[in-house]
Formats: sequence, structure tokens, C-alpha cells
Amino acid sequence: MNIDPLSNLNERQREAVLSTEGPLLILAGAGAGKTKTIAERIRHLVRQGVAPSAILAITFTNKAAKEMRERVSKMLAEDTSINKPVSMNERPFVSTFHALGVHIIKEQSAKLGLSRHFTIFDRDDSKKAVKEALEKHGYDPKTHDPNKILGVISREKGKGFEAKDFEGRKERGQFMDIVGLVWSEYERILKRDNALDFDDLLLKAMILLKSDKGVREYYRTIWDYVHIDEYQDTNGVQYEMSKLLIGEKQNICVVGDIDQNIYSWRGADIKNILAFEKDYPEAKVILLEENYRSSKTILDAANAIIEKNKIRRKKTLFTSQSLGDKIGIFQGFDEVAEAEFIATKAEDLIKKGTDPSEIAVLYRANFQSRVLEEAFMQHRLPYQLLGTKFFERREIKDILSYLKAAINPDCLADVKRVINVPTRGIGKSTIAKLFSGLDADLPSATKKKISDFYELLKEIKESAENNPPSQTIATIILRSGLEREWKEGKPEDQERLENAYELAAFAGRYDSVAPLEGIESFLGDAALQSDQDEMKEEQKATRLMTVHASKGLEFDYVFVSGLEDGLFPHQKITRENISPEESEEERRLFYVAVTRARKKVFLSYAQVRMVFGKREVNIPSEFVFDIPEELTEEETFDAENSWRRKPLLDIPFD
Repeated sequence: MNIDPLSNLNERQREAVLSTEGPLLILAGAGAGKTKTIAERIRHLVRQGVAPSAILAITFTNKAAKEMRERVSKMLAEDTSINKPVSMNERPFVSTFHALGVHIIKEQSAKLGLSRHFTIFDRDDSKKAVKEALEKHGYDPKTHDPNKILGVISREKGKGFEAKDFEGRKERGQFMDIVGLVWSEYERILKRDNALDFDDLLLKAMILLKSDKGVREYYRTIWDYVHIDEYQDTNGVQYEMSKLLIGEKQNICVVGDIDQNIYSWRGADIKNILAFEKDYPEAKVILLEENYRSSKTILDAANAIIEKNKIRRKKTLFTSQSLGDKIGIFQGFDEVAEAEFIATKAEDLIKKGTDPSEIAVLYRANFQSRVLEEAFMQHRLPYQLLGTKFFERREIKDILSYLKAAINPDCLADVKRVINVPTRGIGKSTIAKLFSGLDADLPSATKKKISDFYELLKEIKESAENNPPSQTIATIILRSGLEREWKEGKPEDQERLENAYELAAFAGRYDSVAPLEGIESFLGDAALQSDQDEMKEEQKATRLMTVHASKGLEFDYVFVSGLEDGLFPHQKITRENISPEESEEERRLFYVAVTRARKKVFLSYAQVRMVFGKREVNIPSEFVFDIPEELTEEETFDAENSWRRKPLLDIPFD
């Protein structure tokens, strides 16, 4: 008996899988099984004789790419209908846009004037470089905010512009003139350090594909079928990269949801997905509207929320699941009462058998997390706050800088960071003389310290070239003196040591390949970590995060807090010169928050809230009233016995 290999798909998903030739736009609603559809489409292509290595799939987060990679690998390995076993070298290329950029740049590094072991500047590195550029031109970083200048540079790079393009603009104003000067110097610093920033990982790859026909045809020859997830979140450069990678057959499949476009603030352009049929006149469009995640009540609420937006392609989510619980709405006097309600409800859910990791607390702005954390600690509830990134911890960045300085000694930023970590008696004035070429004037004892440091870097480089990455990290921890300092230091240093050991364990994931190849992959992945990558799947804890960070995730129970006018929707939408696309983004963000839930959504707001030291009186968000009253119910709790009415105790929590 022949079993239909696509029997687990609904009619629209099946159509998407079978539509393999030419451009295809899949408009997939929240929870509509888009990952499953893409994975099945890739498997179907392989079944039809397409080489797995000829398939490219790009998504936006490391977590999504990892899940897709593992799902596709498992499917191909277990599918007995595929004529020959799929080897590791023939796997589809599944990655994020940034990881794809790194891959192309490393392969073509000579054409870009880079060594293969270039350094990737994180936000902090870039901020320091902008500060250095400001000072070089005689500007005070305290007067001219490096973050603001870096933001302009990042936005311009996301649109596809380089510093030379910016320099030619006229009538920019004083601030933009300063940005132009700083940007040019910033690029010189990057070149000096053999480094690229995050935006360069896309921009340099795009420029290379656009300007070099040989490179462009090389990758078009490799990848016959291109899949791009979350297409609504592409910026100008990602949009261009997508078009440049497509060959004459135009075998491009993009998946997206206009209603989940929430990243305009970092360059995402909703026009890219709206213009797909104009870009590809022969395109086929398929809507995935059947939701497999949420209850009917949640979907009815979500549909009511999003239908008020005008810039969208109409679709209505539906489900075969039960009606489910009503949307809970809680009004608290202040943010403390709101946090207490959320913690109390979460505690009750956990006592009734809910896994803590199936509960999420979402908020619009990071400052809201403080009082929520306090409430969870008082209730002794396990939680994980997403946003405090492991790879941004000081001790982790120190170890990584040792490694990067060893394999890329041109990067003065990394050398400067660790040359006196732990303390070696090499002060700022000594470092300044060293980097200015005046080290001949230094005392002999100081020269010896510097020489010993560079010998240590040589030792680390030798380890990187000959030993597994985990062993190299262990070598750095031991030989640098960091281990000794932390063992002999303050109690908090013990945590730093434990984090360092955790980094070595993380590096162990790359021990199975050649040493330098493993180091390259390890550093690349470490540089591209996102908030979601901090989420420890095995940890039984409630997740606290911004709504933006929750995109692509799902939970049984979701709390959406701070639903007050001016907070959510955010007050930014009242500013002048805002585009219609941006004005509707807050509603899309709320839609994303609600559709994270499978079983029940709790919405809460406070009548009074302390915002940056000022007590503000609020009115409820318009979003609360967008949900039909018959879908909601009032939530209450016993405020008399709340922790804020009791003496605060010094409760240890880890």
C-alpha cells in the first residue's frame, strides 16, 4: 500500500510544497505551520532528485535556523523514499542572513581585502570605535552621543549605503555632517583592525554579489532553490541579497506575514513583501490561514485586533480546536499590583501542573522587567529574564578577545581589551605609547611584560591551530591568569569562573571538526547570538521578555503587561512624520503578543505607573477595547495577602 508522503499537510500547505518551480509567496498566519511547510517542501525537492546542497533556506534567528536545520536533517535521514542516503556534505544550507553573509565573506575574503580570520565587532566594540572616531576629529563623546551616531550609520548601511555615498549628500545639517566625518573614520578603524560590524556582514556580501558577476554566478550555480522565511522583516540589503541570489529560473520561495512586521525600527521594510508580485510577475501566492497553535477564542481576538490595520493582505485565521478560555483582563492600581497579579496567577498555574517554561510574561519596554522580577523572586518562582546575554558578560568578552587577538593580532580593540586583564602593570599611557609606535621609549621591565603578553597570544594561536576549540578556551582561562584571579577573588568572581567553564563547554560543540574551522564557527556563532539564543530549553522557568523577543515562540499561557496608552501602544507613534506603515506597527506588535499563546492570554494594565522616576496616571490601551467584550473576562486576586503588604525578606534566589 502506497502512503501519501504529504498526507500530514492541509490543502494549502500541500499546494505550497508541490509548487516548486518559479517564484512563490506564502502568506502564513501565526501558528499556521510555516516551518513544517518549508521543511516538507525541501524534502519534496530532494525526493524529486534535487541535490540537497542545491537548496538554500534563510531565516532570521539562530534558534529558527537551528530548528529548521535539525528538522530537515532528521526528515532526510529517515525518509526511505529518497533514492540514496544524504551525506553530511550534501545537507541544504540553512542559516540566518547574517550567517550567510559571514559564509560568503569568508569564502571571498581576498576580494574584500580581509583575512579569513576577520573580527566581528559587536555593538559595544562599534560604540568604542565611534567614540575613538569622534575624539580623532576633536568632538566630545559626552556631547555627541556615540549610540545615536552609530544608529544613523547602522540604518544607512541597512539601506545599502557606504560612507562614501553618505559623504556626497548635500544640505544634511550639522549633526549629519558630524556623522559623515565620524563614519569615514569609523571605517578606517574597522579596516585597521581587520574587522567588520554586524551591518557589514550583510552590506559587504551584497555589494560583492552585486559588483562581481563571477561571484554572483558562483552562488547562483550552487543554490538552485532559495527559501526565505520572515520575508516581511527584510531590510534593503537583505532584499537585494535575495534578488541577487536568484538565477534565471527564479526559484524563490518567500514566506511571511504582513501582520507580523514589527521591526521597522531596525530597518525592516514591509514594502518588500507587498511588492513581491511586482518584482516577480509570474509569482504564485498561497495563503496559510489554518492555525494549529491557539484556541478559537484567542484567534477571534487576534483577528479582531489586526483587522483595523489597512496596510495588509486580508486573511482570517481559523482553527479546528475548541473555543478555549476567555481572554483575562486585569486592572491594577500600580505596576506593583500588576506584577503581583501576574506572579500569583503564574504560581497558581504551576501548582496545578503547568510547566513553568510554558508560561511567558511579555512587556513593551525593558524597564518593566524590574518589578516583575521582584514579584517572581518574592513568590520563589523560577524565571529566566531574556535580554541579559551570556556573550555580553565581561568575563566572556575577555576570553573571546584573547582568542580573537591571537588569531587576528591586527585587531587593536581586542588587544587593548585584554593586554592588562588580569592586571599586568600595563597602564593606559603604556598602551597609548605601544599603539602609537613609541614603545621603544618604555622601561625594560614594561617591555618584558608586553613581550610576555604577545608570547601568550602565540601560545593561544598554536592551540587554536592544533587543538579542539574547547581545549583552547580552557588554555586561555588557565594561562591568562583569569582562573587564578577568580578563584582567589570575591564571591561574585566564582560566578565569572563558572561562566568561563560554561563557555568552554559551549565551545565543545565545535570539537568534531578541524581546529581552525571549529574556532571560526565558534566565534561566528558567538558573535551572532540573539536574545532567543539565551533561552535554555531544558530550564523549567517562566520566561520574561519583550514582545519583540517573543517573535517565533509559543507558550501555553501568555501574560501581556503594561497595556496603557503611551506604553503599549508606545508614545513614539504620536511623533510627526511617521509613515502609515510605522503607525500600524504597534497593533501588529500586539497581535504578535496575543498569538504566542496556545491556551489562554492574560492582559494587564496599571492605573498609575512609575516611569523613569515620574509617577504617571494612565488610561487603558486602545488595544484592550479592540477585543470583543464577549471574548473577555475580568481577572482578580487577593491583594490583601500580597507580598507588598508584608515585610520584605532577604530571600536568596538563583
